[in-house]
Amino acid sequence: MEETIHIGDRVRVRLDAKVAKSEGWFEGIIIRIDPYSEHRSFYWVEFDEEVRAILGLSQISVFNPKNIKKA
Repeated sequence: MEETIHIGDRVRVRLDAKVAKSEGWFEGIIIRIDPYSEHRSFYWVEFDEEVRAILGLSQISVFNPKNIKKA
């Protein structure tokens, strides 16, 4: 992840079938960032209403920087 992500940013999150009902990229907003180490954090994403209906999830935390990017 090259770009800095902040609370309130719109992001796209990549999910696979192990985590949700569908896999692919889904949009939402960063609602919280929990630092894990000097270089990594947990990014809490609240999904858009239509994504909630598809996934059956309202929010998720993302740790792997390959799975999150600004929308």
